[in-house]
Amino acid sequence: MAGGRGTRLESRVEKPLYEIGGVAMIDRVLAALEASAVGRITVAVSPNAPDTHEHLAERNPPITLRETPGDGYVADLGSILESDSAPISTPVLTVAADLPLLEGATVDGVLERYRRRVRARRREAGDGGEAPAPSMTVCVPTALKRRLGFSVDATLESDRHLAPTGVNVVGTSSETMITRSYDHRLACNVNRRTDARAAKTYCRDGDGEEEEEETFR
Repeated sequence: MAGGRGTRLESRVEKPLYEIGGVAMIDRVLAALEASAVGRITVAVSPNAPDTHEHLAERNPPITLRETPGDGYVADLGSILESDSAPISTPVLTVAADLPLLEGATVDGVLERYRRRVRARRREAGDGGEAPAPSMTVCVPTALKRRLGFSVDATLESDRHLAPTGVNVVGTSSETMITRSYDHRLACNVNRRTDARAAKTYCRDGDGEEEEEETFR
């Protein structure tokens, strides 16, 4: 998802193109996805970020772009998933463009946790693997974000101590699993200049910790 204005960054550069350690955030995220087990990558762009669109259109190797209205993360994602012209089947991994510390191993870890938990729930239900798969929202404790120097701009309605990371799996059912992570690479969302400064200090840090627990809603 790379269609945001990024006004809180107070920069002339569009948010996806804002550089951390000399590399645009969108390029860092794409590098992580390309290093992961993800099979196909599609980038959602919008009229809010024309320079990002141009940057990605000139990318080599080419990347698939999908135009969205630019009405916000949820609305733009919905416009893609509900498109009749070029639908994207679920489950599908969604990733925000403001996660510059993301790595391929992080992505693979999220995917493996999702697959493992879906399998476990289907075994418990005894449905032979035919039941719809729930969605999954990856969150981090707000205390972790603050300790690492990152701002907290959103929290879960069901738990104000958890902040969404911008990494999710959209499933085939209305049920959502909430997965808590302590990985600093998922705690880094660059929304403000202070976040960008903090992100630069962690660019080459080691691995974070695995998630601790999950809940359902």
